[in-house]
Amino acid sequence: MRGRIPDSFIDELLARVDIVDVIERRVPLKKAGREWTACCPFHNERTPSFYVSPAKQFFHCFGCGAHGSAIKFLMDYERLEFPDAVEELAQSVGMKVPYEGARDSAPREDKTDLYAVLDAATRWYEGELNKSDEAKAYCRKRGLDTDTIARFRIGWAPAGYDGVIRSLGSNEKRMQLLTEAGMVASNERGNKYDRFRERLMFPILDRRGRVIAFGGRVLKSEQGPKYLNSPETPLFHKGRELFALWQVKQANSSLARIVVVEGYMDVIALHQAGLPIAVATLGTATTPDHTEILFRAAPDVVFCFDGDRAGRAAAWKALESALPRLRDGRQAYFLFLPEGEDPDTLVRKEGKEGFERRLREATPLSEYLFGELSHEVDLGSLDGRARLAERARPLIARLPDGAFRDLMAQELEKRTGARAVLEADPVARRPLQRPVAVQRSLVRSAISLLLAQPGLADEVERPYSFLRLDKPGVDLLAELIDTARARPGINAAMLVEHFTGRPEYNALQKLTAATVVGEPETQRLEFFDALVRMERQAVDQRRDALVAKNRDGTLSNAEKAELRELLAARAPTPGAAS
Repeated sequence: MRGRIPDSFIDELLARVDIVDVIERRVPLKKAGREWTACCPFHNERTPSFYVSPAKQFFHCFGCGAHGSAIKFLMDYERLEFPDAVEELAQSVGMKVPYEGARDSAPREDKTDLYAVLDAATRWYEGELNKSDEAKAYCRKRGLDTDTIARFRIGWAPAGYDGVIRSLGSNEKRMQLLTEAGMVASNERGNKYDRFRERLMFPILDRRGRVIAFGGRVLKSEQGPKYLNSPETPLFHKGRELFALWQVKQANSSLARIVVVEGYMDVIALHQAGLPIAVATLGTATTPDHTEILFRAAPDVVFCFDGDRAGRAAAWKALESALPRLRDGRQAYFLFLPEGEDPDTLVRKEGKEGFERRLREATPLSEYLFGELSHEVDLGSLDGRARLAERARPLIARLPDGAFRDLMAQELEKRTGARAVLEADPVARRPLQRPVAVQRSLVRSAISLLLAQPGLADEVERPYSFLRLDKPGVDLLAELIDTARARPGINAAMLVEHFTGRPEYNALQKLTAATVVGEPETQRLEFFDALVRMERQAVDQRRDALVAKNRDGTLSNAEKAELRELLAARAPTPGAAS
């Protein structure tokens, strides 16, 4: 059992999903013979070295070495923990993940109770909103309709220090959960109190629509900081989450453009106006994780900021985070709003059409970058052009290798006359690792052939005579055969997943990715020939060990008889040609 999810369920899940479908929904694939290929989503490259095998249900990049099953792809691409990747795949094929008591020595942490207490807090805040005339009046003043309030599950944290505690902290375990979830805090004397008080509450959802944290907004500026977010918790890491990304994905089956704004109310106003494409960072600058998540959601990202100094500083941070992620096909834009305006006020003044017009007129990243770097630079002088070149080179060098990087370098040369001498990306510079045949150590070869055709295990007779061979990997081969026999129809990816978390896992993944030459029947013959040769090697090992022991004079009578049989079996048959 892997954590709390039975192995049998993992087998059934991987049998139901097609890795090509899973990956193609996130990365455009092209047919290449029996396999599918693409430019690798895990490193920057121009020539595709990322392959997906329908037969093995396995992916492998010969450039950076990334490989694995559909579960591993989701873990790496979506940055999910193993249970969340399983849940994601199961949801896509209409399966419900069963959880059982873990028998592992280090079972995975179950966060179900944390999600439950945060959802309970959300429902409590929603109920409190209906009781507060002040909060309802504020929502009306901001133009929030009933549907929007329900869609974003907006609530109200009333005055007082123990509303959540009295309602949800009914026992010691519940209080511990509330503390761990960031809902209550402690003063210097250790007394617990509600973290959020007299604030409009905005639940922050993860990519599966579960509440993981809150943002709270005061109604009057004198009541304290305008916004207060949950602290970092086991579920919430503000540098990796975006407010309303769940609602954006629910509203758009396909997304060409996503807009990043600064405040919760800005996001909600745009959604209510018919532009459900807005998200916000959570009280922090745009991080590299944010930009990767944004570009995975949509190819075009518009960063929308106030036109003041703080807004431009935030925009530059966003640009720096976006540069390494601008693979070909991705574009970033910057929209600066008039002084004194924000998306909420503008969309109410100009409507959906007016705001869309502003989005269409947003400044492309290339123009914004060169414009900002050219401030206070005299491009009419040699010194000024040199200064621009020195400022731009390290930024352009951060772009992924590709057409956009080439064009930016050409533009720099056009503006300054200086060539953009750029260091290539270290991974892109690495020689491409083309498929190689499996090195022919017998045990390694047998394991690779079995991974290519797990059904061969059904034909191996018990007891396994090759087990007498004292070589690395023999016990692993026997375990693989046993696992494949116990699960008819298992494929390579399913077989390897049984070793997740074990030292053998990475080696098995590499062997699965290696090329096994020949047609299925040829591979079958090679597999059984390898088992026969392993058995012969085992006999030779045993005979040599007994001969060495005989020299020492320490053989028992039984061992002497065994040695005579082994030597007789080795002796040539009388009359045989030499």
